[in-house]
Amino acid sequence: MKLPTIDSDYLISVLLKLLSTPSPSGYTDRVVHLVCEELERLSVPFELTRRGAIRATLNGAVSQPDRAIVAHVDTLGAMVKGLKDNGRLRLVPVGHWNSRFAEGARGTLFMDIGQMRGTILPLKASGHTFASEIDNQPGGWDHVEFRIDAVVHNLKDLLRLGVHVGDFIAIDTTPEVTETGFINSRHLDDKAGAAVLLTAIEAIKRLELPLAVDCHPLFTISEEVGSGASAALHQDVAEMLTIDNGTTAPGQNSSEFGVTISMADQTGPFDYHLTHRIIQLCQEFQIPHQRDVFRYYRSDSAAAVEAGNDVRTALVTFGIDASHGYERIHIDALESLARLVSVYMQSPPVYARDRYDMGPRTGFPTQPG
Repeated sequence: MKLPTIDSDYLISVLLKLLSTPSPSGYTDRVVHLVCEELERLSVPFELTRRGAIRATLNGAVSQPDRAIVAHVDTLGAMVKGLKDNGRLRLVPVGHWNSRFAEGARGTLFMDIGQMRGTILPLKASGHTFASEIDNQPGGWDHVEFRIDAVVHNLKDLLRLGVHVGDFIAIDTTPEVTETGFINSRHLDDKAGAAVLLTAIEAIKRLELPLAVDCHPLFTISEEVGSGASAALHQDVAEMLTIDNGTTAPGQNSSEFGVTISMADQTGPFDYHLTHRIIQLCQEFQIPHQRDVFRYYRSDSAAAVEAGNDVRTALVTFGIDASHGYERIHIDALESLARLVSVYMQSPPVYARDRYDMGPRTGFPTQPG
């Protein structure tokens, strides 16, 4: 195994491409095409599920037991719940996020034909009219509305424009990369994870590093609404490493620097043996890391297991501040993750026995203690 050099310019470039491509869950075709084009440029074969989850293949010395590495390209967003008499739109969230983070956001309304720009606002938005009532109004998605940038005064005007209940709204990401290495943007969850996975693939291909077993990079399209990697796995995949965001907040052990390894989330502990293999790789290659437990969190790993896949799962993350809001990460975490993922791609399987769905006790591991 070799610790590769990471192309940081490529990492930032592909991240900004992903962030500039709207992809709320359920409206992901454009970003699927973007990732496919990038895989084609890297000469990596892939195939698509019916709905657009991407399953690529990097061939290894043997085909079983193979592994998958997963990131999701869908994001949070909103959907039109109703057309209002004042010419504005009622909304419901796509994915789980608080309307407090939506207030003031610019976005694009995607209609059957065409698109319109607009802003999400609280119902009382004029400081010169409502004064302190703005601070005292209730929160929640029932108390915000979408203002379209068009001459619209009433319901009839909305119908004339072709607006319908169920139209998608994608929220602007407004990314900024600072000289100090911080990246501020909406939807870094999990566009940054997808950028890390593509960067690790780029390093493997550029340096022609050999892989011990077949590796399947997966780019899923419905993690934010719960299904994620449930449909994209090969049945012979024995190990699945998910790349997603960690939570840097009071009471958490995540960091915006290095790799944060999740030991458990709200669905339970991750696979002990795969998780400790990841920890060992960090130690062996001197990749800064820390461990954490996430209480209000689920990922593609949970979706895969709940769908009935008997697969070892682990979760590695980039620490993110203000998750599901206007998020911030540091490039150090992305580079550290890309190094880890590229080393993991080269490593042998955790247990050769895992190439069988069922087998004898011989070769089954024992946890310490």
